[in-house]
Amino acid sequence: MAIDTNTYRRKLRSRQARVNLVPLIDVIFTILIFLMVTSSFQVATDSSAGKPDVSQSSGNSEYYLIPVAGLKTVTVNGVDMSSDIRNSAIAVHTRVIDEGEIIIKPKDGSIIITAPAGMSPDKAVSIPQS
Repeated sequence: MAIDTNTYRRKLRSRQARVNLVPLIDVIFTILIFLMVTSSFQVATDSSAGKPDVSQSSGNSEYYLIPVAGLKTVTVNGVDMSSDIRNSAIAVHTRVIDEGEIIIKPKDGSIIITAPAGMSPDKAVSIPQS
């Protein structure tokens, strides 16, 4: 009696590997539950949680420094104010921060500022004081 190897080869080639995802999901959920049960969470009660307290800011500065890595251009109401950039930073008036709009594009290295009505571009930004 001869063994039909061609039929066996065709049968092996026609079979596709099947992956059963149920055991994988079971293992992932088991690991997840283990990590959740063994972890300990704490609520940060001190002021070192990342956000500064309002009392930490001192003084009543008229301009605030906005640093952007690789800052090349600053535009205020369509006027180029790039000459005021020092060490990749620009000083912006507090009224612009409160009432205006600041769009920072770090990939382009640019800041686009819309100053409040009645404020000139020269007053909206300034050269940072060192």
